[in-house]
Amino acid sequence: MSDIYLFEAIHSARSIRKLSPDQVPDELITRVLEAATQAPSGGNAQNWFFVVVRDPEQKAKVAAVYRKGSEIARQVYAARGRPKHMSEAQYRRFNQGGGWLWDHIAEAPVILAVCLKRRAMPARDKLPPEIDYDVECGYLDRIQGASIYPAVQNILLACRALGLGTVLTTNHLRCEGDLKEALGIPDDVTTYALMPIGWPLQNFGPLTRKPVREVAFADRWGEAWQD
Repeated sequence: MSDIYLFEAIHSARSIRKLSPDQVPDELITRVLEAATQAPSGGNAQNWFFVVVRDPEQKAKVAAVYRKGSEIARQVYAARGRPKHMSEAQYRRFNQGGGWLWDHIAEAPVILAVCLKRRAMPARDKLPPEIDYDVECGYLDRIQGASIYPAVQNILLACRALGLGTVLTTNHLRCEGDLKEALGIPDDVTTYALMPIGWPLQNFGPLTRKPVREVAFADRWGEAWQD
């Protein structure tokens, strides 16, 4: 199975929620995990961990937690309404795709739980007094995702390159404690994503995204980038 051109992967790595139950060879999952571990992380800590869930009973537990969180998500999406950049048809497909995954995530051959072990702050007395310790703790909280979501993006692109489907989903975070208990994840480790992986039952891209001119500015906010 040959890899594809990087920009082809970027422009076609659609969120794939409908997956075949056919098994994925371990060597392909290993390649995906190896791609994840090539991502950057804060301070080069490499404090990521990945739980590869394949056992049917374990997948059922994960699915129950995911469904619980997704029921909350359903109500939030309904209250928020359709984003302006999406047509009614696009929004309907979006909701249908999400609802399908809520009911069928346990059928994916692999569910990957993407985790990060929290980096400890130095003791307060180890830092110079001019550093606001509480501000620094807040900073650490703010940047945690920078050490794990690049790995998630590598997973998305590696799956696309290998012909596998996946999607980044976070609904389980609304009841993360239940998931951590089911998977035996330690207290000092946080989950950041669930990613079902399998052979796609949907087509890859092309993607529909806002044009760059609507989201990029030159030198200061509001000065449109001229592409």
